Amino acid sequence: MVDELYRTESHQHRREGAALTVTLGFAVVLIYLVLAAQFKSFRDPLIVLLGSVPLAISGALVVSFLDLTTINIYSQVGLITLVGLIAKNGILIVEFANQLQARGLSRLAAIREASLTRLRPVLMTSAATIFGHFPLVLASGPGAAARNSIGMMLVTGMTVGTLFTLFVVPVFYLLIAAEHQPAPALENETDTVLLPAEADA
Repeated sequence: MVDELYRTESHQHRREGAALTVTLGFAVVLIYLVLAAQFKSFRDPLIVLLGSVPLAISGALVVSFLDLTTINIYSQVGLITLVGLIAKNGILIVEFANQLQARGLSRLAAIREASLTRLRPVLMTSAATIFGHFPLVLASGPGAAARNSIGMMLVTGMTVGTLFTLFVVPVFYLLIAAEHQPAPALENETDTVLLPAEADA
């Protein structure tokens, strides 16, 4: 009876693990396609995904390794939500750095200025997310396990992901970011538009 129970639990864990992998993969692919359309580049989205998402997920999974929670349907919802939330931090930095490059700054100067300028917005949005979900970690009573799982995943994932994103995203930007050349200045309209008298001639 005990062996049968263990086999049932093991099969359930393998099935939930496979479902989590598929769901996370689908979420990452969807975010990549959306970012590729936004940045008009297939390289810039990799900076956001490689520089923030793996670190945040690793930080979130630490609580399961410490047996503070389990990988269940609620923690999986927290992980999927975490992917979208942590990607926003990378987007803030990369998008502004691209704009600075388009204004004529070098890649190094652009990412340095973007990291400094976007530091406060990144910290504010991350702090709002962390403190907003922290009550879920302290929840008690009926259904507390579900709320605890979601809260732990989001709080730990955002904390670890934000700290590392501030350092890792600029490094990936220097390595693989696309070049965003300044737009050529518009020529004088008198040089390109013919006057009526000249057109008749």
